[in-house]
Amino acid sequence: MTQDLTRRSFLAGAAATATLGVPGLVRSTAWGAAGRAPASDRIRVGMIGMGRQAYLVNLRQFLGMPEVQLVAVCDVDRWRMDLGQQAINEGYGEAIRSGNYRGCAAYLDYQELLARDDIDAVMISTPDHWHAPQAIDAMRAGKDVSLEKPITRTIAEGRALSDLSEELGRIFRVDSEMRSNRSAHRAVTLVRNGLIGDIHTVTVGVPGTDVGCPPQPEMPVPEELDYERWQGPAPRAPYTLRRVHPVEDIRGRPGWMRHMYYCDGMITNWGTHLNNAAMWATDLERTGPVEIEGHGEWPPADSFWNVLLKFEVTYRFANGIRWIYRTEKPYFKIEGSEGWVYADFREVRAEPESLLQWRHGPDDLRLRFKSDKQDFIDCVKSREPTLEPAEVGHRVTSLCHLGHLAAYLGRKLEWDPDAEQFANDDEANALIDQTLLYPPDR
Repeated sequence: MTQDLTRRSFLAGAAATATLGVPGLVRSTAWGAAGRAPASDRIRVGMIGMGRQAYLVNLRQFLGMPEVQLVAVCDVDRWRMDLGQQAINEGYGEAIRSGNYRGCAAYLDYQELLARDDIDAVMISTPDHWHAPQAIDAMRAGKDVSLEKPITRTIAEGRALSDLSEELGRIFRVDSEMRSNRSAHRAVTLVRNGLIGDIHTVTVGVPGTDVGCPPQPEMPVPEELDYERWQGPAPRAPYTLRRVHPVEDIRGRPGWMRHMYYCDGMITNWGTHLNNAAMWATDLERTGPVEIEGHGEWPPADSFWNVLLKFEVTYRFANGIRWIYRTEKPYFKIEGSEGWVYADFREVRAEPESLLQWRHGPDDLRLRFKSDKQDFIDCVKSREPTLEPAEVGHRVTSLCHLGHLAAYLGRKLEWDPDAEQFANDDEANALIDQTLLYPPDR
């Protein structure tokens, strides 16, 4: 009953957003109906991971795209796998009844999905510790990749992703909506067109909503969960509910997002949204800082959840820009010699306010504006780079990793963004390809 109600809520939500005119969140129509691309032109997509973000956001968007055909889902939780499969089959119900769609396949093992030669691209929405391994496997299997952020757990993983995408000619899109957010896009446009003069300071904030929790007891593994597959490349640990995700509940926040075996917390989670937009605005999205200083607060030593609770990091770039990144609220602010621009997910502000009245002239820079999913699918077809390809995603995520390492080590770090090495710091260099699994001194 819970599963059926969730599925019906999903489809009702998709219908409601369509009524409100929200693009990309609509129930799909049958093949051959008005507006739907012919079979030969559709991009066939497999979805790896069917948790909260995949089911409530990514799946809805793809179902509403006439040039996309969802053909397979994969999840190590059979309840979630079935939920996604049934939502797709119901979304394509008319096509199934007409014989134009055979139905969505479902897999526990993502390698079986990747082995299908009729899948063009994959959407990976698994826990963070699986992101880079699955994306690398997908590209090697000949698939284009849209990957949830943060795309990596280490700096070295990002370099490997970027190099492999370039080597194999795979289309890669970081699945972050910040380049499709109207206020962020407007702010970036103003800065990139030089309207605030020479940039000297950037401030980026993210919510300080991570918390600790008491030690957790070992529990029986739910029948529907293949826990061994879920752990994958992470250290082995006994199952407990707050380590993984809620049972038969697609909306609850998963516990793995607050445990360092699987995630680095807000510093990379929301940080890869807000730093993304700020690096785009300052045209620093393919490089990195040269100095990093940071400090943070971790939960008590006996806390089960153990990611950073609060942090503040200051970076310096080679061009002199000072970059402050901290827990506060979600926003970015770019300050220049002739004014400033501020943006969050809902609004853009500027000083002088007259900047907000600016409109493009014929010689001004125009930045592409489309949804993250549309950008990905369009580039799969055109073979042009996406708005956030692997190299950009690597540099954005690395900025967050560098801040995490500075707070973890508790000292100033000097970084060579070209060589991607720390200067005279063997301990820091040893962590370039090592996942941080525990808070410092534990």
